[in-house]
Amino acid sequence: MENLCLKIMNKNMEALAVARGENEVNLVYTGEYQEGDIIILEVSEGSHYAWLQWDDAIGKSMVYLTGNVTYRIPFGDRRINLSPKAFAGKKHLLSVKLAKEFEIQYYRNLAVNVCDQHEIENIYPHATANVETRGEAVFAAQNAIDGYTVSSCHGEWPYQSWGINRQEDARIRIDFGREVLTDTIVVYLRTDFPHDNWWQQVSFEFSDGSRMDAAMQRKEGPQEIAIGQKKISWLEMCDMKKSSEPSPFPALTQIEVYGTEVQGRKE
Repeated sequence: MENLCLKIMNKNMEALAVARGENEVNLVYTGEYQEGDIIILEVSEGSHYAWLQWDDAIGKSMVYLTGNVTYRIPFGDRRINLSPKAFAGKKHLLSVKLAKEFEIQYYRNLAVNVCDQHEIENIYPHATANVETRGEAVFAAQNAIDGYTVSSCHGEWPYQSWGINRQEDARIRIDFGREVLTDTIVVYLRTDFPHDNWWQQVSFEFSDGSRMDAAMQRKEGPQEIAIGQKKISWLEMCDMKKSSEPSPFPALTQIEVYGTEVQGRKE
């Protein structure tokens, strides 16, 4: 029984390429993408864990699917937060494969998703924010969960980040789409000094109603925060307090959230 389908459609909703299969689908598209093209992933009813790849130059992530997904091929300034090889040329490999149980249950970064996009639906984890600098792709919330931790510069790939446009009440939210068990957050601040400032303290709010503050350091690389075991469906990073340095530009390169599925860890 076929339960997966990948389609590439043009702006007139005409099919350019289609592949269907049971539990795994590979779609090779030998054409050059045009503005308005979209990718549609259709799945059978229910929720699914799957390894998903929109483009071979982006890579794949294990995602949680709750329905059909539409991904809009980015062009121009909307793609400079991606590798310049992404969606380029005349040969593309797309794939989706349902995850094995052991892959679903292992302890991992539950926040990473290279397949995320603005206003995308039915795919998790998903990042949103109340501000993104000038609405530019290189400062979009999705950059904070794309797996890239290069923090020593800012701008186009691989230096994309979440930018807050100097907004004092900026916050970013990571939705998991279901309850998960988490115990550790890892933060990578952007460190393009002296252009950048940095946050001396950040706060986290969780779907279980709890909240915690965490001190940050002025440094490149991961900053690990133990949060105790929490069963949550989302978290928000907020109330960031920047240092007294003159730059008005603190930013976030990456946030990682480590844990397991609820049924994957013993209480």
